[in-house]
Amino acid sequence: MSGMLRIVGVGPGDPELLTLKAARYIREASVIAYFCRHDRMGHARRIADGQIIPGMDELRFAYPFTTERSVCEASYHAEMARFYDHCAEQVRAEVSAGRNVVLLCEGDPFLYGSAMYVFDRLAEDVPCDIVPGIMAMNGCWSMAQAPICHGDDVLCVLPATMPEGALQEWLQRSDAAVVMKLGRNLPKLKRALAQAGRLDNALYVERGTQESGRVLKLAEMAEDAPYFSLALLPGRKGVR
Repeated sequence: MSGMLRIVGVGPGDPELLTLKAARYIREASVIAYFCRHDRMGHARRIADGQIIPGMDELRFAYPFTTERSVCEASYHAEMARFYDHCAEQVRAEVSAGRNVVLLCEGDPFLYGSAMYVFDRLAEDVPCDIVPGIMAMNGCWSMAQAPICHGDDVLCVLPATMPEGALQEWLQRSDAAVVMKLGRNLPKLKRALAQAGRLDNALYVERGTQESGRVLKLAEMAEDAPYFSLALLPGRKGVR
């Protein structure tokens, strides 16, 4: 097996936040692979577009569903497992043929990244290289100009899909927090923040580092949040 899999983090959205190594690997690839909705190009593919040589072979991994089905449904995990099995086998076939596959991933591949599930299936017998990327969270707190941790602050990274009581408990315990996967969970998060006494200090960042991005107080958000959004709770201020 002379080919290899390179899982490349492409950052939070701004194409200029690609690392030099990520850009080089993308340009040198035999095959570019990426995840997307069935009706869209895919965010990671769009970020990397300027580095992809025209005519390069592509593997387009279209999710069987995204927000249409809840993770709580019995069929969710079984169907997603079959999807990732299929993705992994396509990558394996390309690598076995001696080709270098670059699998694009938004943010950093090992933080809530779909590419992790392909890695889990192939890492034992397929040569892999992982290129870290700038994460959504640090892209967002930089855009918001919100220093997140001070001194010996403890930072918690929480998915908004957690039960409301667990969210409240972690928000009360942490000095600083990042809450991801907002979407339809935003009303639940607002209640948990209010119960933890932290709603007034929470920031909402949407499409961080992108031209259409915006920052506002989370308490001002009345609607559900899009996929590319998160909440920030900066830690202590004025410690030094």
